[in-house]
Amino acid sequence: MRQYLRVLGHGDFRRLWTGSIVSTLGDGMTFVALSWLVLSAPDGAARLGLLGVCYTAPVLLGGVAVGPLLDRFDKRAMLATDSLLRAAAVASIPLTAALGTTPGWLPFLVAAAYGLLKMVPLAGFPAAIPQLVDESELDTANALESLSFSVAGVVGPAAAGLLVGWVGAANVLLVDCASFLVFAVAAARVRRPLRPPATHGGTRTGAPSGTSALRAVLRDPVIVATTLAFMAFNVAEGMLMVTAPWLARNHLSGGATALGVLLSALAAGEIVGATFAGQRQPRGSRVVAIGLMQAAAAAAFLSLLAAPHQLPVIAGFFAVGALSAPMTVWAQSLRMRRIPPELHGRGFAALRTLMQATPPVGSALVTPLLVGGHLAAAAITMTAIAGLPALYLVMGVPDGDPVTGARG
Repeated sequence: MRQYLRVLGHGDFRRLWTGSIVSTLGDGMTFVALSWLVLSAPDGAARLGLLGVCYTAPVLLGGVAVGPLLDRFDKRAMLATDSLLRAAAVASIPLTAALGTTPGWLPFLVAAAYGLLKMVPLAGFPAAIPQLVDESELDTANALESLSFSVAGVVGPAAAGLLVGWVGAANVLLVDCASFLVFAVAAARVRRPLRPPATHGGTRTGAPSGTSALRAVLRDPVIVATTLAFMAFNVAEGMLMVTAPWLARNHLSGGATALGVLLSALAAGEIVGATFAGQRQPRGSRVVAIGLMQAAAAAAFLSLLAAPHQLPVIAGFFAVGALSAPMTVWAQSLRMRRIPPELHGRGFAALRTLMQATPPVGSALVTPLLVGGHLAAAAITMTAIAGLPALYLVMGVPDGDPVTGARG
């Protein structure tokens, strides 16, 4: 625990990390609330797949714009502005509910706004980490960033599952609105400027354009291989995120509470995995260690075959989280060390956009399987998509030179 206490001793990192936990707590509640609003319609299963696409597909468009902005403006202002915009979007549903009736299209519009702006914190926080902690503390700081998602993911879905029945799905979104406001305040209270590196004249360090930056990053074979593997894994997770509410609605007892338990189990596993990864670096090749973790996490998707038995399915969700968190932490530290500081904003935005853009593929792929009741086929497909790319990492990836940003 000493490593964690040392990193949290950096006041600015602690402020940003705390705000992130509160914000992601609201996010975890919002997914449950939006899913339950959509499932209340007669054609809920088909609409749920569309919600998954709306929630994730706009990430691609937003990520293209976010990278250059993070490398041009102070990340504190970017994170605060994003939080205020998403607070306004989320508040629209309880507001319309209080005034009369929430339009059927509004949950999809809110989900799209989430996706469009999602890359601001997903790229902004990790791009800021090297400016807030020492280089030797990157693994621990990245583990804490992962824990900010996981801890909130345990509490958020479980609390939402209970609150939906007490106050209604629309009013649960008020909590997420408040959480965004907390994150905006936390970002504003960070004292250290989080601007890009500057030259002696006070201007930005010469850096390639967005296209050149992406081209430079993608010259690194390690980054390419791990990014492609993570893209495939996220397709499977996109399938899982649609399957979870479908299972809770049709095969597991408890309804919304069961959905909260499944998502909380996934997040609890991530807590265990991230805590482990933040204290222990992999022996030998980091890339091989990432591949082994991904292969094991892929096998855990097969636990869906145990439905309607609830405990094995919950254990499977926990295993997916516990095994996928270390690969995420180790890969993020790897990228921070291989991508030059002046490319951190665009580099992380480009890579995380690519990885976050693939869950809609999974959402679209699994929807017809679930509508047809083919749960076994869905589980096997998830395992194959997530597991096969991991084999390439395990077999060994040529370790080229880290990205230099120079033209080749």
